[in-house]
Amino acid sequence: MTALSLQEISTQLESSNLRDRMVALVSLRDFPADDAVPLIKKVLDDESLQLRSMAIFALGIKQTEECYPILVRILETDPDYGIRADAAGALGYLEDNRAVEPLIRAFYEDTDWLVRFSAAVALGNLKDIRARETLIKALDSEEVVVQQAAIAAIGEIKDTESVDFILRFAQSDDWLVRQRLAEALGHLPTPKSISALKYLEKDSHEHVAESARISLKRLQEAGYQT
Repeated sequence: MTALSLQEISTQLESSNLRDRMVALVSLRDFPADDAVPLIKKVLDDESLQLRSMAIFALGIKQTEECYPILVRILETDPDYGIRADAAGALGYLEDNRAVEPLIRAFYEDTDWLVRFSAAVALGNLKDIRARETLIKALDSEEVVVQQAAIAAIGEIKDTESVDFILRFAQSDDWLVRQRLAEALGHLPTPKSISALKYLEKDSHEHVAESARISLKRLQEAGYQT
């Protein structure tokens, strides 16, 4: 298939056919961010939620100075919870630490669990210790997936002081929670992490046990005595 020019993409983004607009948006992946972002903006308010979601994701990948304020606005004002969750996720991809505060606000203020989940994941991606208190709060969420995201994010921000808070999940009934714990502990070199990983290494679920072994090996390779 012949590659589309920027002008052709711009025209196709205005097509009445959703498939045409999707193909045009995907075609922008081959262009520099400065060329792509003005065209991505054309479909941010598209009637198709799927296309809007794709466009928001694209803003997290094609990074210009415009992307951050656009994504924060969407996170804070869009009426669709799925779109707000997409914006939270894209802010994590941006790796702009200005996003820590709006993501924390979204976690506390948004009424939808999917947005809170995406905010927790994004805070982990940003690897900023300022997220610590929020992620500890997220461990008490009624939604298991939010707990999983918080456990993983605490590992991502390398918050060794929070090890005690996540160790209570070592005996969770949900093996995915135990696996997230095993993975997170591999980034948290403390004596308690080692003890927990040796316990999880004997877990009845093979994925949990394997994750614990990998984490122990990671800590050992990083020079931490296991």
